[in-house]
Amino acid sequence: MSVWLPSAPCTPRACVETKGSVTAVPLAVLRLVTVLVVLLAGITLCPLGRRIPAGWVRRWARTIVRAAGVRLRVTGPTAPTGGVLLVANHISWLDIPLLAAVRPARMLAKAEIRHWPVAGVLTASSGALFIERDRLRALPQTVAKITDALREGTAVVAFPEGSTWCGKAQGRFRRAVFQSALDAGVPVQPVHLHYRLAGGAASTAPAFVGEDSLLTSVWRVVSARGLVAEVEVQDVIAPGSQPDRRALALAAQPPLLGPHGPQ
Repeated sequence: MSVWLPSAPCTPRACVETKGSVTAVPLAVLRLVTVLVVLLAGITLCPLGRRIPAGWVRRWARTIVRAAGVRLRVTGPTAPTGGVLLVANHISWLDIPLLAAVRPARMLAKAEIRHWPVAGVLTASSGALFIERDRLRALPQTVAKITDALREGTAVVAFPEGSTWCGKAQGRFRRAVFQSALDAGVPVQPVHLHYRLAGGAASTAPAFVGEDSLLTSVWRVVSARGLVAEVEVQDVIAPGSQPDRRALALAAQPPLLGPHGPQ
């Protein structure tokens, strides 16, 4: 088992909703094409790098979510400027634009994403920090790279669970990435992500888990009706407020979910 990517028990067959309210196929196709157009527009602007205003990036990220037919609700304080480690639970490929809508940042991403169609080019061009999940010896070097980026005043996004979960269950935050915030002396910004139907019930339709393919997951999202993405920005955890990375991980983690709700 990898330090970076623990295995999650969630699978498409066991966890992901296959029934429910869906849109007509023509509307789903229109959404899919619109998402691709917005992504390609982002790729063309990637060479500009940090010269792109943060406000533009936020609007572009929100446009991706809305183009997929998903309503967006963001609550909580504004993320701080300067170096900050944004951490969130991980459910879907949609999590990435959701966090960019909160604070544009460099993403900590698994190396396999480089080979994804469209998304791989976009991620690589955005200045992502890639990790090799199966190389335990590379862990200190990866933490050092994150620390350097944070010291330079950059925001970095990480998903400390190390794997996607369905949203009705979740994993514990791994501690390693929090060492970079301690070493750089920067705050940690926890963000809690939830996907629901318009009526308020939790939805696993956006989940990207197990052997799910990216295209299958994207199609499930654009085909769904009434999806809502909730982004709960929590109070920032100030530098020095936690004694070590274990305590910092516990402070940042959302309440654990089990089959009957929060544990």
